[in-house]
Amino acid sequence: MDPRFERFPADLARRARPRRLGRSGIPGLLAHPDWTTPAPVMVWLHGRTARKELDPGRYLRWVRAGIAACAIDLPGHGERAEAGMDRPEQTPAVLARVLSEIDEVIDALADPELGGLFDLDRVGIGGMSAGGMAALRRLCDEHTFACAAVEATTGDLAALYTGGPGAPWPVRHEARAVAAVDPAQHLDGWRPIPLLALHCEADRVVPARTMREFLDRLRAHYRARGASEDLIELVTWERTGAPQEHAGFGRHAAEAKDAQVGFLRRHLLDGGG
Repeated sequence: MDPRFERFPADLARRARPRRLGRSGIPGLLAHPDWTTPAPVMVWLHGRTARKELDPGRYLRWVRAGIAACAIDLPGHGERAEAGMDRPEQTPAVLARVLSEIDEVIDALADPELGGLFDLDRVGIGGMSAGGMAALRRLCDEHTFACAAVEATTGDLAALYTGGPGAPWPVRHEARAVAAVDPAQHLDGWRPIPLLALHCEADRVVPARTMREFLDRLRAHYRARGASEDLIELVTWERTGAPQEHAGFGRHAAEAKDAQVGFLRRHLLDGGG
């Protein structure tokens, strides 16, 4: 067993493999239901200060459902840690870098060494917190993703960094850097696809209102393009007991994971919708 997977459930550890992806050698974690039959794949981006091995219960549910996982370390995190890159001041720079890498990661899944076991006609993308921001921004440009699932995140970075009454954002970001990675400022390029968003109403890091208002704008965008706004699903909990009501959904963690895997089953396995 790879030492990085020692704390994984045994059923996941035997299905997981570390791999450097693409010409840049991006550290990745691949998990496959059986490493024999082609399977749809979910590309996952973790949050700031975390790493790709975090939350193995998520990946275990996916592979047991028949969905492969491809998780990478964000720039400056995990196996490619850089001093200070996990600080909140660096978030726009981290998002910009990972946005330039997502397509490289997906292309790497077509490597002949992987034997066509990752079905690139059935790919989803998602992430938590900063990873979710990157996933949402990637969807604003041309892509082939079948669906997306994000949690504890927002698509309106300008609103997030403005803060609310009595709760200003603690870090000042340069407006141009934020604009480049802010999904809300690039919605014209968003192709309507199924989207699941999970959030806690009491989240003290990424206020739920910023995501709720972003999703309202996104629903209007779907309607304007003749797509059903029902493609967008929002599931929230009032309180979870998680740290800052932000990471992992606390006592509702299993419920959140089950909601996510159910969504992925519907859109990656059961005929795409």
